[in-house]
Amino acid sequence: MTIKLYAFTCGTVTGEFARLMDGGEGDITMPVPVFLIEHPKGRALFDTGLHPDCQRDTAGRRGARLAGLFRIEFKPGEEVSARLEAIDRDPGKIDLVINSHFHFDHVGGNALIPNATMLVQRRDWEDGMVPDTAGRLGYNPRDFDLGHKLRLVDGEYDVFGDGSVVCLPTYGHTPGHQSLRLRLEGGEVLERGGARIFFGHDPEFWQTVPQAPAPIS
Repeated sequence: MTIKLYAFTCGTVTGEFARLMDGGEGDITMPVPVFLIEHPKGRALFDTGLHPDCQRDTAGRRGARLAGLFRIEFKPGEEVSARLEAIDRDPGKIDLVINSHFHFDHVGGNALIPNATMLVQRRDWEDGMVPDTAGRLGYNPRDFDLGHKLRLVDGEYDVFGDGSVVCLPTYGHTPGHQSLRLRLEGGEVLERGGARIFFGHDPEFWQTVPQAPAPIS
């Protein structure tokens, strides 16, 4: 069984480093990563990046508070649908969208993947449905409450039933944050001894990640 993994850069977000990590100084420009996973049983995206509105408005999509905290560099052609089409993948034929959480730079592209089932941790979905809680977490339901079919999971979840793609609860950044563990021909990606850990917003690390159409092995 062969699993293919592709990485896309779907814009960048710049903000104060100290807001993200104790001891950080100055500004940091972070990639907005999206991953395509191709499995014999289907295609899945892990996160979807920014909504196309972020290419042309500064506050309307994110709200004044987030617009004041982050600056976005996001050009036409960098949205997830365009990244897929650039490697001859149809955005309408993605089976699953696995969102790590519901912040605007991880879920904004869900609108561009209309036929997928959305796979998320139940607690993040439920928090997103409560206006006060969603607002406190920085969630905007119009990014993710779009009528997709839902697969709500609780804790660890084997996506394709063979241990090759597993959702891992990594609660903390948000109450229902999740990560993925992948088993590739070149070894596991993410956790456990000897595995490679992919840091989504680390700009130095991201420079070492092959970008689609080159697969990650």
